This record gives sequence, C-alpha cells and structure tokens, in this order.
Amino acid sequence: MTVMEKSRIDALLHFYETLTPDRVGDFGFYYGQSAYFKDPFNEVNRLEDIREIFARMFRQVADPRFVISEWAGDAGGLFLVWEMRFRMKSWKPQQVRSIRGASHLRLGDDGKVTYHRDYWDTGEELYAKLPLIGGAVRFLRRAIG
Repeated sequence: MTVMEKSRIDALLHFYETLTPDRVGDFGFYYGQSAYFKDPFNEVNRLEDIREIFARMFRQVADPRFVISEWAGDAGGLFLVWEMRFRMKSWKPQQVRSIRGASHLRLGDDGKVTYHRDYWDTGEELYAKLPLIGGAVRFLRRAIG
C-alpha cells in the first residue's frame, strides 16, 4: 500500500470516528456518487441517500459516535470492526448505549467507497435492549439457543 493510499484510508477512518451532523455533507469526499450502502434497515445506491441515512441517525439518537477498534484491508477494500455509542433521546437519555458491528467496504480506483455493507445483530444489539419488546426477544433467544 502506498503512502497516499494509507493516508486516504486514515482520513476515511477519522471521518467515521469524528462524524457530526455538520459533516454529513462531507460523504462526497469519501463516497462515490453511486455508492452502494446496506445495513439491517436500509439498502440504497446513491450518495444522497447515504447522506440521508446518516442525517436521520443524528435526528433519531443523541450523540452517536463510532469507535473503530480494528480494521484490515488495502487500497481495494477494508473490513472494520466498530462500536456505535449513543443515547436515546426519549427513553433514559442519560444512559449511553452501544451497538457493535462490522463493515465491509470496497474502494474504487479513486479511493472512494463504492460499496459499504454493515453487519450487526439487530436482535442482540437493538431489540433486546428496548423496554417493551426486550424481554420477549431475550426469552426467544434463550428458548431457541
């Protein structure tokens, strides 16, 4: 990997870890116009739609922040292990919550993300922690496991 490619990857990782509502517009510096994005709730193929997904995240939860604990890859693609820390805006807003997951990224010749797929367990990381359905989800996980 060249110094320039490593610098580009470092900038992308820094972007994720310092993302704020004001910086959602900066996705164009790191993602191609027709970048593909998929997570457990969304599947889009346009830069503008990716921006909207992250803008919505900032509207739905308080103080979301990504912490990347591991990564592997090269100029063609990356695999990231991350934790998203946040607070709920309405239910116990003082309590910091987290979702752990991983992302698979493919990078184009220009170093921009062309493919972004997030993997995380909605049952364990989200639904089991919700006040009304959490107990039922935890019961089902124990019964099936």
